Amino acid sequence: MSTATSLLSAGDREFLGRPLHGFLSVAGGPQPPQPRPVWFEATAEGTVQFFTEPGSAKVRRLRLDPRASIVVAAPMGEAERWVSVTGRATLEADGAHDLCSRLAARYWDLGDRSRADDLAQMLAADLLRVVLHPESVRRYPH
Repeated sequence: MSTATSLLSAGDREFLGRPLHGFLSVAGGPQPPQPRPVWFEATAEGTVQFFTEPGSAKVRRLRLDPRASIVVAAPMGEAERWVSVTGRATLEADGAHDLCSRLAARYWDLGDRSRADDLAQMLAADLLRVVLHPESVRRYPH
């Protein structure tokens, strides 16, 4: 059985600090929502943030309806564990490139020249930071 709160616990933040993919769903899209994998970061303030391009479908949908959720699960081979965060997302013009750099270092080996080149291309693009403000946090196990 899962438990629900409105805040990320210390255990949630530790789990979310791992290089796992989050599966993001936004409310303003087709029915049913179409989850997409994203890199993400849980912040010390208790929010979850990721970056994207301003013209992406998720941004268009969030402008129509800011409700969103992200689900992160432990990989196969580990004990079942997941955290789901639901809330309202804000689109922030600042901090996206710094976030992109931090997350690339977390998810990729930037000593690999091809990954470093991929990051340089990402940083050359216009990016937005999306901040998910938790209204409900569910987790298993509790």
